[in-house]
Amino acid sequence: MRTRLATPWILAAVMLSACQLPSDRSTPTATASGPLSGVPTPTPGPRTLTVCLGEEPNTLYPFGGPNAAARSVLAAVYDGPIDTVGYQTQPVILTQLPSLANGDVQVAPVAVSAEQPVVNADGDLVNLAAGTRVRPAGCRGDDCIITYDGVSPLQMDQMIVTYRMRTDLSWSDGTPMTAEDSVYSFGLASDPASAVNTYLVDRTQTYEAADAATTQWWSLPGFIDRHYATNFWAPAPRHLWSQYSAAQLASAEISSRTPLGWGPYVIQGWSAGDRITLARNERYFRRSEGFPKFETLVFRFTADPNQALSELVAGRCDILDPSIRLDGHAALLKELQSGEQAQAFHSPGMTIEWLGLGITPAAYDDGYDTAVAGDRQDLLADARTRQGIAYCLDRQSVVDVVLLGETKVPTGLVPVGHPLFQPTAATYAHDAAAGIALLEQAGWRDTDGKPETPLSAVSVERVAPGTPLLLNYYTTTATQRRQVVELLTRSLADCQIGLNVQFLSQNDLYASGPAGVLFGRRFDLVEYAMGVEGIDPPCAWFTTGEIPQASNSWIGTNVTGYKNPAYDAACQSALLAMPDEAAYTEGYLQAQSIFANDLPAIPLYFRLRTAAARPGICHFELDSTANPLWNVESIDADAGCTS
Repeated sequence: MRTRLATPWILAAVMLSACQLPSDRSTPTATASGPLSGVPTPTPGPRTLTVCLGEEPNTLYPFGGPNAAARSVLAAVYDGPIDTVGYQTQPVILTQLPSLANGDVQVAPVAVSAEQPVVNADGDLVNLAAGTRVRPAGCRGDDCIITYDGVSPLQMDQMIVTYRMRTDLSWSDGTPMTAEDSVYSFGLASDPASAVNTYLVDRTQTYEAADAATTQWWSLPGFIDRHYATNFWAPAPRHLWSQYSAAQLASAEISSRTPLGWGPYVIQGWSAGDRITLARNERYFRRSEGFPKFETLVFRFTADPNQALSELVAGRCDILDPSIRLDGHAALLKELQSGEQAQAFHSPGMTIEWLGLGITPAAYDDGYDTAVAGDRQDLLADARTRQGIAYCLDRQSVVDVVLLGETKVPTGLVPVGHPLFQPTAATYAHDAAAGIALLEQAGWRDTDGKPETPLSAVSVERVAPGTPLLLNYYTTTATQRRQVVELLTRSLADCQIGLNVQFLSQNDLYASGPAGVLFGRRFDLVEYAMGVEGIDPPCAWFTTGEIPQASNSWIGTNVTGYKNPAYDAACQSALLAMPDEAAYTEGYLQAQSIFANDLPAIPLYFRLRTAAARPGICHFELDSTANPLWNVESIDADAGCTS
């Protein structure tokens, strides 16, 4: 089944720079051995907030593919319309989120006929025809899929979701905001000239205004979307933009540089290469509550993290946005924070650094044959071997040394704080004795009495006796990954697991299959990262259908070749359910338990987002799942921090 979140991005390494700021007589300096000192930290004007970005926005047109810096700016121009904070969605300009419980979500059977657009059983958009596999009305699993004969009457499920806007909303120019502005936005998103993902647009039958403050979304028959609560299109200023085509809006000043919004701030000017200045929106719907706290908001463009840290300490930046790559300066940030010269913020995201285990190399796809075909010994087939490796990995040292202890060792597909985290799933804290015991149970032994040599296979199923537990480990040349490899090599050696480490360029590691190491499934161990935009546990990453192989042009996320029908069924059950339904939670929890036992890949750490602020700033909250400035209206400074 295909879903909008089924395909993640696979990330290259983060390149770490040295922790030393440039030195001259006019700019404060710091080295990794000590924080900035002897530098005045003047407080900027009490009603001006300065946020420094790591790059200049490429566009502020919401349908023009805005970059990370642009999305931070747009968080000040708009507010919501729906925020995701703490792995939970919450309404901002809606009165409530639709749900089955409050009646704003309905699933109803609808008659369909040949040649009508529907979503088939695999999640693909098709025109209904004889031979199409579909789920008839009421079918929410794989056991009730039918093949349409082209003539028989057929009903399929359709979703109708209602979104209710606040009635006190207006654009910053005073024009009332209505549901038609949201419908207009849907039209822009549907235009081929817009740079947006059309997954949801393509599976929408109708999006319309029911009244001045209400919109309704109708799915195509067969599309049951568990993300229905957020299928509300952020309004666009129809009264200003409708005179332009979608293609013109991509570059028009009115949309790409000074878009009108309803949020806490209004864009006043953009000085190319330097800054964007915004003023308080006097028509902001939360103005009576005292928001926003500042009269002026300035976004400065400061790509160099060294310079950005100097500007922070000097008081010329109040906040350093995560678009500034501060991950290589964690030690310095820690020192600055200890010296009360900065506040450091670290937040784990949904991007995981994985150690993939090559359970089923691509060479096994035509059968397992070590004698004639020369296939690799089936070293990792036994789950006890994989579990033993997990126990032997000192992932805590990786977190402590590489990430300076700013995160926790992950136990599975989602962080501990996630509402769908499975607390009863197996965990593998570093324990060399437990690891060796499991390896011995799987049939690995120290046959030569030399602790510096790898264990050998004695009674390992499908592994020739005498085969050493020596694994080929592949990753990129990034500094951070070299640090990780050094630590893991040391801890695995304590369990007599040998590594043959090969550092590859990013292009070589991520090359397409069958030749590529990762997607061609040509490894014993591989360190890589995967991330996804969303909050659901990414169980689909390791389903059988995601194995890259010749039949799918070597495209897929399950590079380990892991196959377990029970895991597939649990994950599929969750993917086909809605958050209101028991199968949603039950499926994800079961999938995590199976995954933790089978262990096709070992999560090393969650990638961190890092931001910083000067000491006088308060109410800045870097959340794992939210825009860095999701609550920019609440950010305050100095005297305001007492409230």
